[in-house]
Amino acid sequence: MSSNQNSSSRRDFLKLSGLGLFGAATLGTLTLSALPASAQTAKKLVLVSETDPLAKTLGYYADATKVDTKKWPKRAQADGKTQFCSNCILFNGGKVTTEKEGPCTLFPGKAVPAVAWCNSWAKNPAAKA
Repeated sequence: MSSNQNSSSRRDFLKLSGLGLFGAATLGTLTLSALPASAQTAKKLVLVSETDPLAKTLGYYADATKVDTKKWPKRAQADGKTQFCSNCILFNGGKVTTEKEGPCTLFPGKAVPAVAWCNSWAKNPAAKA
């Protein structure tokens, strides 16, 4: 076999390998984009429990309307009635959403209801309320 044939074989192999990788990547992207958004998320996150030690420390309530405002006066402030996880900068990576629950930066790998609250609440400037 001459060196010319060797070079040609290598070139053909590299071309086909590159096309194969490109095709696999494209197929994966097309398949993923054909799925509904809910199916694209890795898996449904477990909701944080109010009995979780960190949740207790942060004054977490799954229902913000049930917050003990004597213990957690931040919720009793003038804007307290509008404080929910759904409009907190820590909720859903700071992205505004209408989902009923989402991930919270404070509880990695877990989700919180949009109507929940904790003492770490900080207004998301992108949120309407």
